[in-house]
Amino acid sequence: MDIPIATGLALGAAADLLLADPRRAHPVAGFGAVAGALEHRIWRDSRAVGAGHALGLTAAASGLGVLLDRGTRRRPAARTLVTAAATWTVLGGTSLGRAAGVMRTALDAGDLPAGRAALPSLAGRDPRSLDGDGLARATVESVAENTSDAAVAPLFWGAAAGLPGLLGYRAVNTLDAMVGHRSPRYERFGWAAARLDDLANWLPARLTAALTVACAPLVGGSAPGALRTWLRDGPAHPSPNSGRCEAATAGALGVRLGGRNVYGSRVEVRPLLGAAGRAPTPADIGAAVRLSRAVWLGAAGLAVAARLLRTRS
Repeated sequence: MDIPIATGLALGAAADLLLADPRRAHPVAGFGAVAGALEHRIWRDSRAVGAGHALGLTAAASGLGVLLDRGTRRRPAARTLVTAAATWTVLGGTSLGRAAGVMRTALDAGDLPAGRAALPSLAGRDPRSLDGDGLARATVESVAENTSDAAVAPLFWGAAAGLPGLLGYRAVNTLDAMVGHRSPRYERFGWAAARLDDLANWLPARLTAALTVACAPLVGGSAPGALRTWLRDGPAHPSPNSGRCEAATAGALGVRLGGRNVYGSRVEVRPLLGAAGRAPTPADIGAAVRLSRAVWLGAAGLAVAARLLRTRS
């Protein structure tokens, strides 16, 4: 049994649930600043250089986790507190729900400008041409996708690899958000960051979909619908991971996700997920947030249990 790590994961998850992200001097923002400064110095239109950037920074974050792990191995109280702080730092489940809540408030009030202003904190698509239905769909999709990225995946890697897993995963995901998207600048430089993120999220995304099926009845959703839509529609999505999470959520809530998305000058037409469902409404944002919370808290419980069952090395 690894009680210090298990307790730290539980305390960190509780801190995120009660407090959301740290408001000042967020370590992830600091990591992003370092990554951005390094990119500015070394950027080349090269996969090899981009791979060095992604792998080097991920190794540095994971290495810090190894040092913290070794330094606290013989001090259970310190090990628990460091793990709790790291878990709180890398989780974003409650902040995700709060950002979605801001969108719902704006849409309930019929305030489209406020809703459009709130979208960049949730999704990268262009909000200028979106109406209320489009903003609601974008929000539900973002909550579904980011439940895995912001909460389930960090907990998965914390359970699997302790402090190095927590810090290494957050580094991978942050780098993907910074350079892993499609653009002329990052098409080659960001390739490795995007592929590394795909790999790190492959199992957590499927765990998220499975937990969505299990938790759907808790929010008045359909477990059979979630399972059916996940298996039928998830593989059609261009992402190997987020499509599974979005499809399961679509089936759970009985809504239709996917379709035309605009990202600046780029337009993507994505396959429909839950094509027989209805268009999402602001009320579905609330249901998606409640489902997301149930899913990531379930993942926290599994992570703690897995660490308690683990033979301490």
